[in-house]
Amino acid sequence: MTATAPPVNDRPDRAPAGDERLLGSSPLRKLLGRPELGAVVGALAVFLFFAVVADSFLRASSFGTVLYAASTIGIMAVPVALLMIGGEFDLSAGVMVTSSALISSMFSYQMTANVWVGVLVSLLVTLALGAFNGVMLTRTKLPSFIITLGTFLMLTGLNLGLTKLISGTVSTKTIGDMEGFSSARKLFASQLTIGDVDLKVTILWWAALVALATWILLRTRFGNWIFAAGGNADAARAVGVPVRKTKIALYMGVAFCAWVSGQHLLFSFDVVQSGEGVGNELIYIIAAVIGGCLITGGYGSAIGSAVGAFIFGMTSKGIVYAEWNPDWFKFFLGAMLLLATLLNAWVRKRAEASR
Repeated sequence: MTATAPPVNDRPDRAPAGDERLLGSSPLRKLLGRPELGAVVGALAVFLFFAVVADSFLRASSFGTVLYAASTIGIMAVPVALLMIGGEFDLSAGVMVTSSALISSMFSYQMTANVWVGVLVSLLVTLALGAFNGVMLTRTKLPSFIITLGTFLMLTGLNLGLTKLISGTVSTKTIGDMEGFSSARKLFASQLTIGDVDLKVTILWWAALVALATWILLRTRFGNWIFAAGGNADAARAVGVPVRKTKIALYMGVAFCAWVSGQHLLFSFDVVQSGEGVGNELIYIIAAVIGGCLITGGYGSAIGSAVGAFIFGMTSKGIVYAEWNPDWFKFFLGAMLLLATLLNAWVRKRAEASR
């Protein structure tokens, strides 16, 4: 009897055939599996389009303007994207931004306190609003659409009613001459100039939040909990994922970013109109969806939301630079939403087929 030696693997970097668990993933397969791929393709298309139709779009000064417009949306699109990955919505995010600004302004003015006292009180109240959304959702088991729609309506009424009651008008009183205003403006509403480009501090806030959210999603246990809670909450609970705490934390994350955006709103213009923010929650959701987040949850990325916000910035300012009627902006935004969603669906199918 003769023994046959086992075949020698002369390519140690290649796994033996037949064991799919050991097969490496090709770069193309990894690329197709990225949720933000469709958004990146869309962003390139929008950039090239406005580069052709608007001469001033490619100026360095225009780049700073586009980034600023994107950052004001992107700061909120990041936590909204994480919340959507976790399987929930927040329709109160837009008016919560205004609420945080109103609280800072009116508390500081009425109490004649240092502006930073009002900023701190606003942070605590805004985080409490986020916790309220999360607790109501997890305790009542009602859809997040209903819970946050109720919060949206209540905040809209409170913003207007309390502002008129305290200030006598629909806007707050000026706090520009109060102690601490200049230092708070440096943190929330300053700008730096690099060459011919003026960069608002919101761009730095945006970049930091995207980096932090990406690290959380890809490198931490909490990131795994977010995907698990959004993919199948019941299965996640069965394996020990604290779904309730995860969703409450996600809503508080939205509230924190609403506080940041609200302070920027206040310290940029000194006064706040109580009716601002209505409708912005849909733009945050659109940016997240364009960036690859699924409405059903369990899929998406923070980088994708940043790309979606960047598309928003390019579209809103590109129409101005092209000297078109700004009434067409919502049309282009809706078209981008549909095209990006279809492209993301196609990319997902190709990624799943290549596995």
